[in-house]
Amino acid sequence: MKFEDLKLISPILDALKDQNYSEPTEIQVKSIPLVLNGDDVLGSAQTGTGKTAAFEIPIIQHLMNGEQNHLKNRKISSLVVTPTRELAIQIEENFKAYSKYTHIRSTVIFGGVSQHSQTRALKNGIDILIATPGRLLDLINQGYISLKGIKYFVLDEADRMLDMGFIHDIKKIIQKLPKKRQSLFFSATMPQNIVDLSRQILVNPKKVSVNPVSSAAETIKQFLYMTNKDKKRNLLLHILSDPKLEQVLLFSRTKHGANKIVKNLSKKNINCAAIHGDRNQNQRQKALKDFKDGNIRVLVATDIAARGIDINKLRYVINYDIPNESETYVHRIGRCGRAGEEGIAISICEPEENAYVRNIEKLIKQKIPLISSNPFPQTDKPMNNAEKKEFERQKQKRRQEFFANRNKNKKKLGLIEKEGKQY
Repeated sequence: MKFEDLKLISPILDALKDQNYSEPTEIQVKSIPLVLNGDDVLGSAQTGTGKTAAFEIPIIQHLMNGEQNHLKNRKISSLVVTPTRELAIQIEENFKAYSKYTHIRSTVIFGGVSQHSQTRALKNGIDILIATPGRLLDLINQGYISLKGIKYFVLDEADRMLDMGFIHDIKKIIQKLPKKRQSLFFSATMPQNIVDLSRQILVNPKKVSVNPVSSAAETIKQFLYMTNKDKKRNLLLHILSDPKLEQVLLFSRTKHGANKIVKNLSKKNINCAAIHGDRNQNQRQKALKDFKDGNIRVLVATDIAARGIDINKLRYVINYDIPNESETYVHRIGRCGRAGEEGIAISICEPEENAYVRNIEKLIKQKIPLISSNPFPQTDKPMNNAEKKEFERQKQKRRQEFFANRNKNKKKLGLIEKEGKQY
């Protein structure tokens, strides 16, 4: 199927051609006709399936078919709410690309930066607003934003929104929306709390489900290196010695680990930068821009910070640390091989992480091919009883810390964003 078969208007088709997009992804094929038809949509789709364009393209067409874009005093008619500033920025960039040959205006607002440029754009009049919850409510309370004219509402990354503690903010936003509207709800997973929230937002929705989290895109080739902890640094340098790896998104489990990796790579004259919660907004945006522009070769990220990073034609992802949550692995490697492009995911595993790899292989229902030409192979030394006890103790400690931090963040993040300081 071609985009032309979806009955899209010529300005959108021309913009898609500029992006070298000719064939829609599965979720776009399923969702775009429903949105164009005016249906509410409940979409379940993992990262890298093209779901952003699945709601952006038909919204642009709706606006072009109406009279909104011809009015001098524009009112916001489309609202997209998303959990992180990086994802909000990416969505807005895509809106601008797809509406290139139209008169539609869009802008993005998020906390952590001065609101001056954001309020100036709002005063000039826009059609589409992309926002994080805290800054949106803040500017509504200040009188800069009214949601009375919203015709199209999108809640994106709903599961991440709830994980980050935004449930009360979302409910406040919903109360301010007109009853008569078209609503689109997208989430990578559909636990009961997400289903309950969708019932408060959607009316007789059409359900769309593509690529559950248990599977990786077929265009991604996966490889595994088995090594020891003290050899990981040298093994990473060995992998990066291949000049083909021109642009690499590398995942670290912790912020401290990300900084350490950047320090070690910099010593070897490898251009790199870290993106995580301790970096301020300007640092994060600069690192992401430098990476997209090819000024840095390796972008080292933690899982929270990487959510929403969307880099066209990114081919390489490296897992420096194997995640202890199998679903996280699928989300990580989904950063490459997007929209039909080929991707390569390389994972580095130390003995403590062997069990994590087995769990991942069980989830994705396939063995990850093992690289045999490894100059730093894992030495298979069996643990004695004392080592086994210490390993289990550390494993339990990490698990307790993970849940403690998640519960703590659920309470803190909503308040932090309201103060204009997002993680």
